[in-house]
Amino acid sequence: MNPYTIFHQTERQRVSDGIVRPLLENCQHASHILVLVWPQLGDFDSLEYAWWLQREAQNWSPQKLAIRAVGIGNLTSGKKFCEYTGFAPENLFVEPEGELHRQLHLYSGLNVSLPGLSLSQKAWLNLLLMCAGIGSPGTLAEVFRGYKGDRQAPQLFGDEEMIQGTPLPTFKGSFFRLAGGNGFQRPFELATLRLRNMVEVLKNWHIYVPDSAYLTQRGGTFLFDHQGQLLYSHRDRGILGFAANMSQPLSFLSCVETENLDIKQ
Repeated sequence: MNPYTIFHQTERQRVSDGIVRPLLENCQHASHILVLVWPQLGDFDSLEYAWWLQREAQNWSPQKLAIRAVGIGNLTSGKKFCEYTGFAPENLFVEPEGELHRQLHLYSGLNVSLPGLSLSQKAWLNLLLMCAGIGSPGTLAEVFRGYKGDRQAPQLFGDEEMIQGTPLPTFKGSFFRLAGGNGFQRPFELATLRLRNMVEVLKNWHIYVPDSAYLTQRGGTFLFDHQGQLLYSHRDRGILGFAANMSQPLSFLSCVETENLDIKQ
């Protein structure tokens, strides 16, 4: 089934008011519709994706781009996610058991099993293996990129920005100049962003992850024009693989300005 048809028929609980509503409600006046199907709301990918969207939010008006996201969790985890990331709660819907992910045939993750393991223990085992790169292509390379820096990626923190929420003492973004300069993603900059996200989730684990059975489930990105034609899609193949170009995760949205993009899978 066409992804747009699935989304058009989908109703889920909306985080802003807790009401079950159509996922694509009020999207009909936008020239483009971006639907993000996220893993657990406490997943590295979900938090990092939301950070990029907030960073670039001023580039797209609601008339140009309607954004809807569905993440695995419940109303409480959805509210916590929006509070931390700044993502608009009226645009976030929660999916308790990954049903939408299965409808879209998104990668459910590694499925190694050992005798006697519960569903939760099995999920943890497979998550740890995926973090080591097993059944999760590109994950280790992406982890290393966070430490070594990336001259093809933008600078992530401003010089005067105060970096808090990590095990380290609060420090200014200008600290990263010592590791390489300005104007690009410096060594340890992305790793610091991910560390901050990890600390947030671990402090509030049972809020962000109410059911650990879906820890390995991956997500996907789907961009449509106003007629429901698929312009771009990306199906995550592993942890930290939520974009085709992780240096510029939102580069595919250039078509919102040009309105010309070949369909990519």
